[in-house]
Amino acid sequence: MKRVLGIGNALTDFLVNLKDDNVLAEFGLGRGSMTLVESEQQRLIQDRTASLPHTLSLGGSAGNTIRAMAKLGASVGLIGKVGLDSTGRFYERALENLGIEPFVFHGVNRSGRCLSLISPDGERTMVTYLGAALELSVEDVTESIFEGYDCLYVEGFQVQNHEVIEHVVRSAKAKGLKVAIDLASYNVVLENRDFLLRLVDEYVDIIFANEQEAAAFSGEQEPVNALEFISKMCELAVVKIGTRGALIKCGGEVLHVGIMAAAKRVDTTGAGDFYAAGFLYGMCEGLTLRQCGTIGAIAAGKVIEVVGTTFGEEVWADIYRLVEQVKSEKYLF
Repeated sequence: MKRVLGIGNALTDFLVNLKDDNVLAEFGLGRGSMTLVESEQQRLIQDRTASLPHTLSLGGSAGNTIRAMAKLGASVGLIGKVGLDSTGRFYERALENLGIEPFVFHGVNRSGRCLSLISPDGERTMVTYLGAALELSVEDVTESIFEGYDCLYVEGFQVQNHEVIEHVVRSAKAKGLKVAIDLASYNVVLENRDFLLRLVDEYVDIIFANEQEAAAFSGEQEPVNALEFISKMCELAVVKIGTRGALIKCGGEVLHVGIMAAAKRVDTTGAGDFYAAGFLYGMCEGLTLRQCGTIGAIAAGKVIEVVGTTFGEEVWADIYRLVEQVKSEKYLF
């Protein structure tokens, strides 16, 4: 596996640092939840928090993973849809600047945006307007897009569009690609469980899930049992178990890989996305499962130390140093 193509909701993240959780209560937002809203509702919340510190960055779950893979040095592309507006132009420029091959289409509605409300303890509550991202269609994703790629990475948040996702994974498999999926959110899994079970059984080779998502998918509350359930449906199963690390199973090989402790938990946005990025990058480099899991843990550990999913070159330099140690097997969890 050398080249990875991602597909997901093309979103730009608008990150706001809250002083407290009063805004969440005011708008009836569940702490740590992801709520889909119309443009006007998102604007009202954004106006309410306009005086607070905020940043803008390339977002979307698959966008985060593919961007991090690009920074690590992997050859990647990304499929998505944006509006013909300044947010869409920002999104496309960001891909080009990172050397990501863009398969970005243009819709009628405004570009999608995720308003990420970050509590003082680092927990994030997402208010998402999907906009043009929802307009991605079967007609957009032709088989020629998959030429030259070895793996398709599917954002779990997009599985609600059953027709498009089934078309995309079926097309990818027909072109000989592996299919990887991150289950993204336990509530998305619960709402689409029957579809996901069939999709995974027929098309998926690699699954990433956290403890709650794995339980929702498998019906098994114990992570080890959930891992066993998932591993019977695909080649490689990864169940992340928070501060205890991750459980990994491929064939008869079962591993537990620990975490890299963050210096300070500032914002959990993108932790799962960056874990998948590090793991898939390791696979592209032909590394062992333990090495892949360790690089995933490094990437996830670094991203929760900052607000959002963008950090400076000094942090990336530290990641590169640690990754080289992992490759030489001098640094493994």
